[in-house]
Amino acid sequence: MRAAMSLSGGMDSTALLMRLLADGYSVSCISFIYGQKHSVEVQKAQANIAYLARNGIEVEHRVVDLTSAMELFESNLLKGGADVPEGHYEEQQMKATVVPNRNAIFSSILYGYALSIAEREGVDVKISLGVHSGDHAIYPDCRPEFYTSLEHAFAVGNWDSEKIQFELPYIDGDKTDILRDAQESIAQLELDFTEIFGNTITSYNPDEDGRSSGKSGSDIERVLAFHAIGEIDPIEYQNSWEVVLEHALSIERIHKDDEYRERLTNQQYYVTRQSGTEQAFTGLYWDEKRAGEYRCICCDHLLFTSEMKFDSGCGWPSFHSEHPDAGINRIQDFTHGMVRTEVRCERCDAHLGHIFNDGPTRFGGQRYCINSASMNFEVNEE
Repeated sequence: MRAAMSLSGGMDSTALLMRLLADGYSVSCISFIYGQKHSVEVQKAQANIAYLARNGIEVEHRVVDLTSAMELFESNLLKGGADVPEGHYEEQQMKATVVPNRNAIFSSILYGYALSIAEREGVDVKISLGVHSGDHAIYPDCRPEFYTSLEHAFAVGNWDSEKIQFELPYIDGDKTDILRDAQESIAQLELDFTEIFGNTITSYNPDEDGRSSGKSGSDIERVLAFHAIGEIDPIEYQNSWEVVLEHALSIERIHKDDEYRERLTNQQYYVTRQSGTEQAFTGLYWDEKRAGEYRCICCDHLLFTSEMKFDSGCGWPSFHSEHPDAGINRIQDFTHGMVRTEVRCERCDAHLGHIFNDGPTRFGGQRYCINSASMNFEVNEE
């Protein structure tokens, strides 16, 4: 099996390379120098190619210099442009980092490269790209409809286009999904996750020593993804991991709080974001008996299923167990003159309720006492 891809030296394309190798593809990569302020990313890509070679995995790697062409463009991401904005990745200001037509140019070169491989080796070639859903809001050339149109145009404009296929394996995922996939691929390849991702960079504004600032939108997205999978990012930042992480979390809290205030009802916001409690016997699901799944109202994370629910008579939805993938966090709560254990969503830190030791003994004796306002219930239609 044959694949061609763009290897930027960032975490998305690096994870994609690992996935292709784990799936048994012979991979050819192109890294582009285009006048980007973070051109150190190409050195990172070369370091990982060398690491793979030391471990017996040969990957064809070319570096293409497009600086003279791309210096015609205006973007804060390019040398000579204004400062890269700091803040959340989804904020309006991050549009300043768009490089006009960048992915169309890269894809055009990749397509020609793939056609040449197909002709030379007599094989079909998959062009695999690491774009994902988190990019869509800011970068128009990361949207799936863009690649559908681009693939059609390339097919019309070339002979033997039936030998080439675009693939966007992460298009519906986010940075956290990508990292988890990379963990699986790297384990399958028996390589070192820390060394591989230590040889990547995501920052748009590294310092002269190549260290990430931890403050650009791309940095924050990366930091939060490593935090979500329970790992410390192995790259060197300009500040300690603890400082970088707290900054990312604070930016995320501000950004998410604005979103929650707009999307949630007053009651849902009060419960999940202000650790409130709905009155007993008033919640939507306290007496719910249909089969289905209970998900976090803020982030849609799966928390419980109906099989875990029981009638405790307390007036709030009660569950004797959490879903195996829920990972609900437990925190000591000393408010209101009591000592209790609060439970919060692992993914978005939403307050869910409390846990007590008066549940059914055959299931371990615990009772998750959960606010209806903290959950969405999806009925099982089967």
